[in-house]
Amino acid sequence: MRQDDTALPTMSLAERAEAVPAWYHTIDLAPGVTTPGYFDLRPVVETFPWPEVRGRRCLDVGTFDGFLAFELERRGASEVVAIDLDDYLQLDWPADYRFTGPDDPRYQKFLQLSGPERGAGFRLAADALGSSVERRVLSIYDLSPAEVGSFDVIVCGSLLLHLRDPVRALEAVRSVCDGVFLSSEPIDLWLSIVGRHRPLARLDGSGVMCQWWVPNGAGHLRMLWSAGFAAERISKPYVVRYNRNPAPALTLRRRAEYLVRRLIAGSAAPGVVHRAVLARPRP
Repeated sequence: MRQDDTALPTMSLAERAEAVPAWYHTIDLAPGVTTPGYFDLRPVVETFPWPEVRGRRCLDVGTFDGFLAFELERRGASEVVAIDLDDYLQLDWPADYRFTGPDDPRYQKFLQLSGPERGAGFRLAADALGSSVERRVLSIYDLSPAEVGSFDVIVCGSLLLHLRDPVRALEAVRSVCDGVFLSSEPIDLWLSIVGRHRPLARLDGSGVMCQWWVPNGAGHLRMLWSAGFAAERISKPYVVRYNRNPAPALTLRRRAEYLVRRLIAGSAAPGVVHRAVLARPRP
């Protein structure tokens, strides 16, 4: 069900933002108006190993509310295309949480938390920012030159962990990459420590969070390599902070983890440890 846009002009921007059931990204829409996103990329976006964007054709894969797409536009891209899926039923749900259809009671309960429409936040943010980003409904698996052409710069943030087959998805990204690919993904902190030079990953594959593979730093690089990319620049680990997400209980194990995070990622704030890689297709 699409939100009724006819009522929106009578509401303030802050009220319109508040009316969106679930924001993933924290975005400054206007002075004093910021979306209540689950995660906040604003403090860490400058730590990414950004390529030259100005004048380039760019793609944001798995855009959700559009934070990285709008960042590409802010950096001077000549054209930005953003892709995502609108239908939650099309996501890579694990077998134990695979909805039988739109009438599944579990699905209806899920929609009460997430909102009925994934593109509502993007449209509101694009309107507030005066953005010309083109949003297309398309799965990462279906990227192809015939479908979208090719791009000079492609970005993808926090998506691979939600995919059952991240390497196949990365191969689709490579098929439309004529320049560079910036991949920002969660990494498993402990596997990155105990297996620093070994490509490892933690498998979840269960539950409503729709999470599959979380690699260590070496595992992220191997995924990219397996899909035909070669890394050019790698960021230091950083923490994508929770915003609206409640901070988890401060157990003894979590205290130890936060201490390690401070040493490795420079932050003990509640959130998810990430690392970004700038890669280029191998010949």
